[in-house]
Amino acid sequence: MAGKKIIITGVPGVGKTTVINQAMETLLAEGIPYQNINFGSFMFEVALSEGLAEDRDQMRKLDRTVQKRLQKLAAEKMAAIDGNVIIDTHASVKTPAGYLAGLPEWVLTALMPDTIVLVETDDDQILIRRLSDASRVRDMEGAGSIREHQQMNRSFAAAYAMLTGCTVAIVTNADHLLEQSVKSLVAVLK
Repeated sequence: MAGKKIIITGVPGVGKTTVINQAMETLLAEGIPYQNINFGSFMFEVALSEGLAEDRDQMRKLDRTVQKRLQKLAAEKMAAIDGNVIIDTHASVKTPAGYLAGLPEWVLTALMPDTIVLVETDDDQILIRRLSDASRVRDMEGAGSIREHQQMNRSFAAAYAMLTGCTVAIVTNADHLLEQSVKSLVAVLK
């Protein structure tokens, strides 16, 4: 059973993990199991098995050619997983030099996702969530910067869909409407 490969992305603070976890519980209760894989963690496991890194911080210091090879190898291993798989990752990464594609071509063509889901909400809601979450250390940005990042994620997702032929879905995770967000994601995952 090949199953579905669904990539789910969202800017930090949007509540992506909460929506994913609750959607997976709902689907499991309906007899539709999904495996949730964090791309960065999976890539680190590959690097660890090859003796290239002992922690995730060391991964950033690896030669770019090695990082590309690890990304592709991790994507190929994920693509080979049977059953339904959610791949939790970033559509784009904001760097001092600009936005970096979170899913470069060699990753996308290995994975060939069925759907890319963007979890979004109002930029001011994300800002408030970030400011009130003492458990995480995030870069400080204003609502305008968060809005720009969400717009860039949409642009990247459109480009990814052009390359792979997958669909793009948007799930809105607005404050106090988590149940609706979960229902929307479940509908996409079925």
